[in-house]
Amino acid sequence: MPRRPPRKPNPTLDLSRHLIPLGSLPVPCDPRPLFARDAPIELEVGSGKGLFLATASAREPGRNFLGAEIATGYARMCAAKLAAAETTNARIIAGDATFLVRSMLPDACLGGMHVYFPDPWWKARHRKRRVLSELFLRHAGRVLPAGATLHVWTDVEEYFRESMAFAQATGLFADPREEQVSAAEHDLDYRTHFERRTRLANEPVWRAALDRTERPAGCERLVPPESLSS
Repeated sequence: MPRRPPRKPNPTLDLSRHLIPLGSLPVPCDPRPLFARDAPIELEVGSGKGLFLATASAREPGRNFLGAEIATGYARMCAAKLAAAETTNARIIAGDATFLVRSMLPDACLGGMHVYFPDPWWKARHRKRRVLSELFLRHAGRVLPAGATLHVWTDVEEYFRESMAFAQATGLFADPREEQVSAAEHDLDYRTHFERRTRLANEPVWRAALDRTERPAGCERLVPPESLSS
């Protein structure tokens, strides 16, 4: 089902502190200067309407949260939520999160990563567009330090099992462990709007947390970032 057009932000809101165009970032991009204080940074790949960024940043004030959303309208919607709440520990990048991870972020710069309900791209000719490719997961392992966690949720079992196999093939993650969720009592108990819709429809969700293992001794870079021309 296609996403509904995003609501336009309140024109009185100043989004400049929370909305970051991908093209404005340096390469390589150290994400720490994007925040006013030094704290572990967790990246959400594909932030949609911004529910996770808004709730996680409020619940965990000791951590910084960075989202990346390719649809500019939704990125602006996320920024508006953060600006309206005067959130200081969350930002949203308007641009391709896969490009950010694969070609811009330096090694071991994140404290965690979240990929929730990525587009399954059903048609065979479109499968190369899937976020959770083996190449992306190798770069996810590169930008996560040992002990950090990659969270993957999807409502497509085939995609889930494929991505878990890709993650294991990298040799960079421990065996996936299932993430448990409690019953939701209100809208903010869901990590994303898509999770809310899926669970209210009584449809299954596959969830896993993958912990980054120790880097091999003496390994300065496991996978070099792709060139910007690729």
